[in-house]
Amino acid sequence: MAIIRYKGDYKALDAAALERWKGVPPAVAGDCLNRTASMAGRVSPLHPDMRIIGHARTIRVMAGDNACVHAAIPLMRQGEIIVIDAGGNPDVAIIGEILVTAAKHKGVAGFVIDGAARDVAELRAGDIPVFASASVPAGPHKGFGGSIDGPISCGGVAVMTGDLILGDADGVTVVPLGQAAAILEAGEAHVRKETDMLAQLAAGKTTAEMLGIEIPEVNAE
Repeated sequence: MAIIRYKGDYKALDAAALERWKGVPPAVAGDCLNRTASMAGRVSPLHPDMRIIGHARTIRVMAGDNACVHAAIPLMRQGEIIVIDAGGNPDVAIIGEILVTAAKHKGVAGFVIDGAARDVAELRAGDIPVFASASVPAGPHKGFGGSIDGPISCGGVAVMTGDLILGDADGVTVVPLGQAAAILEAGEAHVRKETDMLAQLAAGKTTAEMLGIEIPEVNAE
């Protein structure tokens, strides 16, 4: 089967906006997106210190095959995040040290894969953040096809090329590009609100008080 390539044009956020996004954690962005845009917990960083912020480039691979990833890497641009729908398959590694190193030389800023990686010790020690849903030594086949820059599902969340990808120790949130400006404003306000809540907790207030949750009376029966 041939590799299908879709048109992958999008208008990237400017450097100032991306810098502001560094202050909005994936958890906060997910809250601001009505808790519908955070990937399943199986998609997690190979090392808890790994962080990613950047625009997605989407890849969908056929089961157990990574030819599509090899074909996509020459198309990548500086600072992009490769997001791979591997169907959550935990039994065949789609990426490893060779592919991640190749992507690094193209300026790729990170990988997110709903599927398996290998060479995990090397990837943990490297400087390209990798988020995956499994690790396994078994390697992939090549040549069964897939798609580049088409719509995918990764960790149970729809992803389009150009969407903003946020990742940290908690996992990954996807911010649709068309909503990025509004969610950035809401996210920064949410961060300020949480900072204020922490200050109130330090002053002796309870979360129940802050959230308007009544303490139930004792049932006399």
